[in-house]
Amino acid sequence: MNSKYKLILQDIQAIIDRDPATRSKAEAIICSSGLHAIAIHRVAHWLWQNNFLLTARILSQISRFLTGIEIHPGAKIGSGFMIDHGMGVVIGETTEIGNNVTLYHDVTLGGRKLYDENGKKLEKRHPTIGNNVTIGSGAQVLGPITLGDNVKIGSNAIVIHDIPANSTVVNTPAYIVQKSHTPAKDFCAYGIEPDKNDSTNSSLKKSKSATTKVATKIKKTHK
Repeated sequence: MNSKYKLILQDIQAIIDRDPATRSKAEAIICSSGLHAIAIHRVAHWLWQNNFLLTARILSQISRFLTGIEIHPGAKIGSGFMIDHGMGVVIGETTEIGNNVTLYHDVTLGGRKLYDENGKKLEKRHPTIGNNVTIGSGAQVLGPITLGDNVKIGSNAIVIHDIPANSTVVNTPAYIVQKSHTPAKDFCAYGIEPDKNDSTNSSLKKSKSATTKVATKIKKTHK
């Protein structure tokens, strides 16, 4: 259990480092529902690993009631994990999350199918998330896929395929809009680096431009 306490301390530090609205450790401990959820999960996961399965599930449901965040006790979560705002986050049983990962509210790390092409029940149903990944609000990452290190997922994206490291992904269905061979040195709130354009905004502008062109063509055909 000592390792769990160390992980919780690292989770507290992650909030101080990455949440510009949190000014002290005391504020993080008292006011961060994401921290409350992950701290309870660390205990629930220990119970799950030691075969106290029902107790672990009950504890996770208490956490869900208190925080609005649902993390299955079977999920494996690395150090420095942060859930910002938190409400509506769902993390499935076979999810694996690396170190220094950030989720925003309404993110789902969920399953997509229960059986493989041969009708065999899948043991791994949920995503594997690499290190230093940022997943924007409302994003859905579904199925036993892998997100590489330093990946950024835009808000409301639906991701159902593997994403290589150092990629930025937006839209529905999700596609890669930016790929770099050199990951950012520091965490960037909302996934936007100071010296780069907001790729999500750029994608929305392109979609708006395409929609405008289609609308113009339709108007011309009806004249």
